[in-house]
Order: sequence, then C-alpha cells, then structure tokens
Amino acid sequence: MGHDLVRPTGMPGAFASALAAHPGRSLLTYHDGATGEHTELSAEALGQWVARTANLLVRGCGLGVGARAAVLLPPHWQTAAVLLGTWSAGVSVSFHGAATAGLPRLGPGVEEPFDVTYAALPRIDDWLDQVPEAHHRFALGLARDAAPLPEPPAGYRDYLTEVRRHDADLRPYVPLRPDDAASVDGTSYADWGRLARELADLFGLRPDDRVLVDAAEHEHPVKWLLAPLAAGASVVLCANLDSHAVRERGAAERVTRVL
Repeated sequence: MGHDLVRPTGMPGAFASALAAHPGRSLLTYHDGATGEHTELSAEALGQWVARTANLLVRGCGLGVGARAAVLLPPHWQTAAVLLGTWSAGVSVSFHGAATAGLPRLGPGVEEPFDVTYAALPRIDDWLDQVPEAHHRFALGLARDAAPLPEPPAGYRDYLTEVRRHDADLRPYVPLRPDDAASVDGTSYADWGRLARELADLFGLRPDDRVLVDAAEHEHPVKWLLAPLAAGASVVLCANLDSHAVRERGAAERVTRVL
C-alpha cells in the first residue's frame, strides 16, 4: 500500500471544513461525570490529534487505502481522534461493540485478521471474544489528562505513546474517492456523509449549535460525532451523565441543543 496520506473527503471532509473555517473554535468538549474529566479541544487541537493518528497508520504502520481497522472504543474525545485520523489515512473502520441498531456495522463472516485494532483498556477483558486478530494492536486507557498506560496489555502498544511520536502535518496528500469504503462492510465515505447529514436534519442541528450528547444514549459515532460535524455544530460529549444535571451542564457549556 502507498505511504502517502489521504485528503479527507465525504464525511471526513466535514471535519476538514470545520478546521479550515474556525480553527480556534471549541469543537469537541468531553465531560465525564464519574471521573470529573473535562477536556476541551478546538478544531485545531483535535486536528493535530487526527493528523498524528493518520501519520501513525501511514508512516508508522505502512497502511493506507484498502487497510481495515477494528475500533472497540466508547464515545470519547480520543475516539474522535482515532476515527477521524483512521479515515483520513483512507483506512476503513469496523465499529465493534458500538450501539449500531439500524446502522451499518461489521457483519458476520468478515475475514480476519484486520490491519489494526484499537481497544479501550477497560473493555479489552470484557470484549475478548470480540477483539479481532490484527497486525497492529493499540490499547487506549482513556485516562484523564491523556496519560499514557504504565504497562500496555501483552500484544498491545499504547496508542498515546505511539501517536505522540508522529508530527501533526497531514501532507502530502493523495486523492481519496467518495465511493471508497469507509467501513469494512463497504459503506462509502459518501454514504456515511449522507447519513450524517440526514441525522443532523432529523435532530434539527444547525451551524454554530453547541450540542450536548449523552454518550450512553448515542454510542454510535455517526450520532455523537459525524452528524454534529455535518451540521457545522460543536459537541459537548458527556459520559456518566446525571439525568438531573443536564440543565446545569447545558448552561455551563452554553449548549443550544440536547440529544
């Protein structure tokens, strides 16, 4: 496979547009009611994580268009970096473990091994029967302050340690076609972009909305990440959200929409 990076198109293009239009704008805020974590990323800051992830795959692992990644991650700001970076490298994705009712997802009979697997450390043991074989395996601890794992599980490398070895430059690019597969079931970048826009319309999202998303209610990334991006909105992603504190959290984050 080629070693050049890929210009985002289709649904990754929504992020590229957000970055180009408002690089300093708060694009993704992550709040965890259980740990107290509060991480706020501008479009530019998230873009640096996205670029480093793409470089990890392309320059570090030698992957590109035609490669396949299995993602076993909950809604989280690091998951956004993984997904957008993986797509920016032209690598198709399988959403293992995500709530995917009625949405495209990996089906039975997909050939293993994958080229890369990302797995959240709290879930690796719970999902052993779902973790596919892969040539490259990265563990994410999802700790506060983006702290690296003290010791990754056997057979895994720590995503944060590895991704920080790569720079935040997303050039040079090679073309990525809208009909290229964005997920391993063959769903294209254009298809995901279309679905994201349809969901944005269904949710009534508008440009410059600040959208509070309950991670437990909207686990699939097309809902908590791609639909807001398609609408030009920013995201306040809340894990372990106290249902009685939604109004308070919304006021603190200047939220205009709640999913």
